[in-house]
Amino acid sequence: MKKHITVDEKTGERRCSCFKRCGGCQLDKSYKEQLEWKQQKAERMLSRFCRVSPIIPMEHPYNYRNKVQAVFGYESRRQLISGVYQSGSGRLVATDDCMLEDVHCTKAVIEFRRLMKSFKLRPYDPATGKGDIRHLLTRYSRTTGELMVCICAPSAAFPAGKKLANAIKTACPEIQSVILNVSTKPLPLSLGDRNILLYGSDRITDELLGKKFTVSPQSFYQVNPVQTKILYSEAIRLADLQKTDTLIDAYCGTGTIGILCSDKAGTVIGAELNPSACADAEKNIRLNNIGNMSIVNEDAGRFMEALAGRGEHIDVVITDPPRAGCDRRFMDSLAKLSPDRVVYISCKIESLARDLSYLSKLGYRAVTAQPVDMFPHTTGIETVVLLKKKDRTK
Repeated sequence: MKKHITVDEKTGERRCSCFKRCGGCQLDKSYKEQLEWKQQKAERMLSRFCRVSPIIPMEHPYNYRNKVQAVFGYESRRQLISGVYQSGSGRLVATDDCMLEDVHCTKAVIEFRRLMKSFKLRPYDPATGKGDIRHLLTRYSRTTGELMVCICAPSAAFPAGKKLANAIKTACPEIQSVILNVSTKPLPLSLGDRNILLYGSDRITDELLGKKFTVSPQSFYQVNPVQTKILYSEAIRLADLQKTDTLIDAYCGTGTIGILCSDKAGTVIGAELNPSACADAEKNIRLNNIGNMSIVNEDAGRFMEALAGRGEHIDVVITDPPRAGCDRRFMDSLAKLSPDRVVYISCKIESLARDLSYLSKLGYRAVTAQPVDMFPHTTGIETVVLLKKKDRTK
């Protein structure tokens, strides 16, 4: 097993020899320099809208990713390897000690690769359509210690599935879930819609800010559990919720943010277009015995337009859109609904700046922006922004 990580004995800083070949890390700087770079970019992009607070760092900025997807292939000597696709080229880069991945996930990948040899399982080749393993997805919860292994295969006719599940469980006792996912989708690392349970439960449980959440292979769930607590705590703080408030959690996914806000708000409505995410959100609501939250399986923008058309009043909207940001229809519907406060959580600062500019034209002003370092060693900047309606009397 080749090691790629070196550690500076004086500073504890880590460096990876795969930096230029892998692409998972984009910043080859000391952590202090990374934070300075991100702060400068945040201020450059957002200071024209509002004050930008100092970025919140991660105390131990390594091995934070609780979700890992590994692919398999052969090196020149037909040695089975596992790793990631190189950014841009799609070439497989072997990694056995990534400094971003949770160590439990990394161990599961290495053990699974070892078992592939003994079970005579072959990596899938999309060019020929032959092979057994498309990729492996692992998820780990630091709070419950539960580990999920999801084997993505091109067919449900999977050889020795139960025996393989028992073998990987023996190698990694923390495993609570082994699932076979059947995918014929052309894109790499794409999960299919069919899951076959091979061992344990079909999902694992995580705890966040006093609430419990079930996580399935397809669930959207933040990959950095330590910084997620900080990110969502900041969002809840800025929302300044009162017991009389009605809150909409737009793009609610599995209901995480809305559930975390439920103790502080009067009524919480989660709006989500994806039906499987809505089903997960309903399960999480029941798991936490939440009585003041409901889920609407509908496009958030259309839902808010309908509320505005009926003259409904909403106090707060929290939105955590995809990297592309909010589309104009959503922001137009937000302006029609006219909530008192909007909390915008963004994982891409460029689309955030674009959307803040448009929301300004619709009568909202950004009050404050709080960057959080969710993804150390990458160029990603997670930011929470509070917006309020402009005072039209001035």
